[in-house]
Amino acid sequence: MEASQTIALYQPTLQAIALKMLGCMADAEDMVQDTFLKWLSVDHDSIENNKSYLVKAVTNNCINHLNTLKKKKDECLENLSAVELFAKYKDTDFAKFDLENELSEAWQHLQKRLEPVEKAVFVLREIFDYEYEELQHIVDKKKDNCRQIFSRSKEKLSIKSKKLKTDLSQQSRLLESFKFSCAMGHPSEFIADIKKEISSKKLF
Repeated sequence: MEASQTIALYQPTLQAIALKMLGCMADAEDMVQDTFLKWLSVDHDSIENNKSYLVKAVTNNCINHLNTLKKKKDECLENLSAVELFAKYKDTDFAKFDLENELSEAWQHLQKRLEPVEKAVFVLREIFDYEYEELQHIVDKKKDNCRQIFSRSKEKLSIKSKKLKTDLSQQSRLLESFKFSCAMGHPSEFIADIKKEISSKKLF
């Protein structure tokens, strides 16, 4: 079988595998192209089964690519505080970009460091640009107190963290409503949920 025929025959299969592993069409296409380029450079007489060889090769390429991305991400997170991570999202269109993992990293850090009221003030002020006059009515605190809470929250979140572990299976309702509010451009759902958390905290 000609090389061009082999490529035409197995390209859809390899691309489907790469896309499933990477979740990104552009990256999948790059991995498939790299796989075929390497395949073209080897002695085909030494390959017993081209399909098995190509499937294994593209799978290994995808694994190596994911490991490289993870390493770069971990190195980046080591040098970013939660405040800087959230600032990064401020002007981002959540409907167009897949930031699930990074957002979960930052949110988990926020959940560990801040109390419900601090969380409400920080997110509404930092992400949605709420004024202190508006915040005092939402969290039932005086304006000056809200200013102090915001400052204290930023200090807590600015403490460097070596690595932030992600557990997507334990994302809270607050995180989901936060993402929805970002997509809609208005934090009404987030405000409703954060108020519930603040109220439940007062009961204990």
